[in-house]
Amino acid sequence: MRRQDTLDNDDAQVGRILSRREVLAILGGSGAALLVACAPGALTSASPTATAQQTSAAATTAAAAASAVTTLPSCIVRPALTEGPYFVDEKLNRSDIRSDPGTSVIRPGALLTLNFVVSRVTGSACTALSGAMVDVWHCDALGVYSDVDSARGQKFLRGYQNTDASGSAKFTTVYPGWYQGRAVHIHFKIRPTASSEFTSQLFFDDALSTQVFTGSPYSQKGTQGITRNSADGIFQQSGGKLTLSVVKNGDAYAATFDIGLAS
Repeated sequence: MRRQDTLDNDDAQVGRILSRREVLAILGGSGAALLVACAPGALTSASPTATAQQTSAAATTAAAAASAVTTLPSCIVRPALTEGPYFVDEKLNRSDIRSDPGTSVIRPGALLTLNFVVSRVTGSACTALSGAMVDVWHCDALGVYSDVDSARGQKFLRGYQNTDASGSAKFTTVYPGWYQGRAVHIHFKIRPTASSEFTSQLFFDDALSTQVFTGSPYSQKGTQGITRNSADGIFQQSGGKLTLSVVKNGDAYAATFDIGLAS
């Protein structure tokens, strides 16, 4: 079992956000065409005829680039972020991660259904990635992680699922709380093979978190001192690409996260 010391730096940057040009290159799009269309001197000429010809050529190139963009696969290559200090490889194969397997006691909190849809990006193709191990872990409603510090030996809010034929891995959990210095987030790790992995974090809209935290048991802690997304260095590294779109249904919440892994 792998355990990181709680003194590890949770703000250390891992990976970086891919630019549009890099994504186009990965997906087989026309990155060169985009570059030519946007070149500073592309529309400059001493001759009116040459200017017209270059303008027409640039327009054609821009149209081709736009076409390449619109035909990109629906999956998205996401930025990797730090694993943080609280990953414990519990090897708990389960969809409902709310309880501690030793006591079967469910951790209280607003119900959250989280569905990962994982794809493999190869050239211009985007295909479902089956059999990938998706591991999820996060704090409880009061900001406590299992199997570290005061909760050592417990295993609530941890678990993994293998993606099915459609690349889907679903989890039943609770809306995470917060702790000092970090915005509200969920950690995840995807292991397509035994020797490869992708690690990152998911975030939530600040206004939604404020709404959720008015209910029990979150209200015991309140929101005074909470770190918002704009003040979280790790969130800033995400470029907003890792914020969940959450749907509310009564007292429960649901979100689907599409992610493409470049081969």
